[in-house]
Amino acid sequence: MTYTEPAPARRALLRRKSAMIPALVVAAALLAVPASSQAAPNSAAPAAGAAHAAKPTIVLVHGAFADSSSWDGVVARLEREGYPVLGLANPLRDLAGDAAYLSSVLDTIPGPVVLVGHSYGGAVITDAAAGHPNVKALVYIAAFAPDQGESSLGITGEYPGSQLPSSLVVRPFPGGQDAYIDPAAFKKVFAADVPTRETRLMAAEQRPVALAALAAPSSVPAWRTIPSWYLVAGADRAIPPAAERAMARRAHSRTVTVPGASHAVSVSHPEAVADLVAAAARATA
Repeated sequence: MTYTEPAPARRALLRRKSAMIPALVVAAALLAVPASSQAAPNSAAPAAGAAHAAKPTIVLVHGAFADSSSWDGVVARLEREGYPVLGLANPLRDLAGDAAYLSSVLDTIPGPVVLVGHSYGGAVITDAAAGHPNVKALVYIAAFAPDQGESSLGITGEYPGSQLPSSLVVRPFPGGQDAYIDPAAFKKVFAADVPTRETRLMAAEQRPVALAALAAPSSVPAWRTIPSWYLVAGADRAIPPAAERAMARRAHSRTVTVPGASHAVSVSHPEAVADLVAAAARATA
């Protein structure tokens, strides 16, 4: 026997089923939306935080008689702190050309930059930073910070105590003369507080500098408009510590002194150098 549902009851059931359909459609639509879309109102917060936390690029410029490996200990410490680092290969040919080369590299770096120079590299960053608003700090490590018209050789001669001029070996090359430090005097003049085994390698592998680069006059100095920091090497026999302190005072640099440090302070005291660079980066963030 077949059972037939009374018409009024059947109509009521259909009405109940119809009423459930919109709710089921909405639920299905919500399940189909990707989780990332549901989180859209808050998705901008991590990106903004990441941008705020971005650290400046540290550009390290070596000086005469050295190469980028002189920054090895400094690079390792800065990278551990999360800084992107570039060790520039300074040509050491002529001041204007070396500064132009550094300037061209700065053109390729997005975001803020902290520019660090050692020895003659200080003269290069002084001239190269002009016209680069992303350079937020200059850091001089036992470096020349010349004023307009001054040269590295001229500054060295103004203060007693440098043993560098009497220790140079000059070799001609097409179009100029290169200066080396006599290997027999290298440790005493350049790296007295570095182990002898290491200074022997440094002396053998030193990068010569063209005498014309050391004698060239500087242009308008960037330290007049860009905040600067200075590390004085307390036992420097290449650039007299008195000259370093005078340049730091003139540039109104925030200054630290490492007593007993030789000119090769980035090799012998990489932690002090890295600490000063990081302080400059934090102060200008």
